[in-house]
Amino acid sequence: MSHITLVLPYLLPLPEFAPDLVRALQTPALASLLSRTGAHERAPTPDNGRALPHEQWLARELGLAADGRPAFAAAAMRGFGLDPADGTWFIVNPSHVQIARSHSMMADLRHLDLSGEDSRALYEAARQLCDEIGHPLLYGDAQTWFLRAGDWAGIDTATPDTVVGMDLTDFVPRGKQALPYRRLQNEVQMAWHTHPVNAAREARRQPAVNAFWLWGAASGADKRATRRIAGIEVPGWISGLSDQTYASLDELDGLDGLLGQDGTVIVGSLAESAIAADWGSWMMRVQHLEQQLFAPLHAALVQGRVKQLRLVLSSREDLAEFTTSAMAQRKFWRRPTLERLA
Repeated sequence: MSHITLVLPYLLPLPEFAPDLVRALQTPALASLLSRTGAHERAPTPDNGRALPHEQWLARELGLAADGRPAFAAAAMRGFGLDPADGTWFIVNPSHVQIARSHSMMADLRHLDLSGEDSRALYEAARQLCDEIGHPLLYGDAQTWFLRAGDWAGIDTATPDTVVGMDLTDFVPRGKQALPYRRLQNEVQMAWHTHPVNAAREARRQPAVNAFWLWGAASGADKRATRRIAGIEVPGWISGLSDQTYASLDELDGLDGLLGQDGTVIVGSLAESAIAADWGSWMMRVQHLEQQLFAPLHAALVQGRVKQLRLVLSSREDLAEFTTSAMAQRKFWRRPTLERLA
């Protein structure tokens, strides 16, 4: 038997859409998991303006927070086989910034579709500029790099999903420590502007990779994250924190790989739809979760293969936790409902 924590960012819909979406969903297993519980709690997450509720929760759970900000860089580096032996490291995400008439904003990194080959080419161009100022840049995967910059440790940065679609004016790092970073950003942008990778992307009508986002500062001396984590459809930095990763729910092929021992499962399949406010696509993905995850987990609970299941759900503003078990699922007098999503 096992204790599983299932983290589902964006399963809480925004309040203005929640009543209609909850009525339209046909997810009886999820309804049972949310209604027949031993404990549940929902509250707005303190808004630090720099991380979303599920990111703040994960930082607290793993002991990877610094001054209220997620400090994931060093732990994620270890997951990629990199050694953050000394200094302060940041996560670096190559990105696309859109320039509007009155502001600029960063596109969802999930839409970048950056191949490993193209990423490596852009990385090498940026690495040379970083080396020139004494800040090593290391490669994790196509969308996840790492920069050592101890003298930038006080920069107040935000996570990419906090920033996406928002006015970047509110999030661009400021202050004396941020000046060298912004100078490097400008130099990298100029190097990438004429890079063959972006010329080819433009020919394919793909967005240019014209910026990078810096966040997640952590000391190389910070402790490792010891909790067992499985990531499903998650960004690269969560992959770095994970012992197992799956590109999609369909790769699971049953729950046997998840049920062998205690651990946390993070499912990122709702993020793209929710960020884009594409609620039709969001509903389809929730229905897929019902078939591939909620129904099998509910069956495993009832059969005693899972001793306890904790669900951690979030929106951009709120976080909710539900704890259930085989005993709780026997509370037949509690009508299964999705009202707690609203």
